[in-house]
Amino acid sequence: METNLVRVLEGQYLDELTSELCDFTLEEQNAATEAQGVKPLASSDYVPIVGKTVTYVVACVIVNDSNEVLMMQEAKESCAGKWYLPAGRMEPGETIIEAGVREVLEETGLKVEITTLLAVETAGGSWFRFVLTGNVIGGELKTPSQADQESIQAKWCQNLNELSLRANDILPVVELARNYRKRVPKDPNWHREILPARKAHYKNYLRVVVAIKNKTTNQVYVLLSEKTAYHFPTVEIHPGRSIHSTLKKFMIELFGADLPQHRPHGVLSVEHHTSGSQANPTDGLCLTVLVICRPSIESVSLIGKCIWHELSKDLSARLAMAVAGKNATFQLHVVR
Repeated sequence: METNLVRVLEGQYLDELTSELCDFTLEEQNAATEAQGVKPLASSDYVPIVGKTVTYVVACVIVNDSNEVLMMQEAKESCAGKWYLPAGRMEPGETIIEAGVREVLEETGLKVEITTLLAVETAGGSWFRFVLTGNVIGGELKTPSQADQESIQAKWCQNLNELSLRANDILPVVELARNYRKRVPKDPNWHREILPARKAHYKNYLRVVVAIKNKTTNQVYVLLSEKTAYHFPTVEIHPGRSIHSTLKKFMIELFGADLPQHRPHGVLSVEHHTSGSQANPTDGLCLTVLVICRPSIESVSLIGKCIWHELSKDLSARLAMAVAGKNATFQLHVVR
């Protein structure tokens, strides 16, 4: 399990059958809801299918050496003339990176190499936006004479307040990308360059790395589920609820109603790869989220089939460093 922890800390996929290790499926969540006399919000056989039952969006924040941000002017009738980041919905059969490269090229005329994820934003459990950054490697900046249905033009901008923006929701991620570009290489307070790990999933899953300290020894422990084989606790993402709601209900399954004070720190890895046929697509994903328990391990009890695993000294120090660094994980922004 420590090898698996190192892999998720480095943004790599885990070579395991997530469907068989899922501790709280949508069917089980619905059964629990019905037992309380409440009608479920989603069918138990829900499957994420791009363009039909799930929406994946990419937004690319490209910053140049002059700290200018690549912006494009909208051509869509609903927001024509407004400015925004190159962004758009993923198409069936695309990976997250392929969608990002395509959107930047279509809307700005520039070819880019995506270097890392910066954030994951969610609304409900069936809308996800992946914020990416990278470097320009070719192409020519689109001019008004090249306007098409994708955009009117593109330009580099230093001060976004000078533009009439389509929405201000991009301002925090622009600041994030600028700070990321200015970071000192190998700064422990920042995550490394990590791209989505190429692994196909049939459903959408939330894998949680729950970390807790022993205040006496200062050692770090992580929670492991014992279902069929030891693994990090995993829950199927409920398409009708926010990620925070899915996580809270899952934590209650693990700890009981006396839930210890905890907080999601951020995303460690994103697993996604489109494969399968049109009739049977695999558009699912798996987000691995780091969750920090505030109390000491001595005061926390478990009710599920879980155990605490004490980490080796080196890995304990590494995880503690990730916890201490505000930007050591990708941001997880839940839009309510």
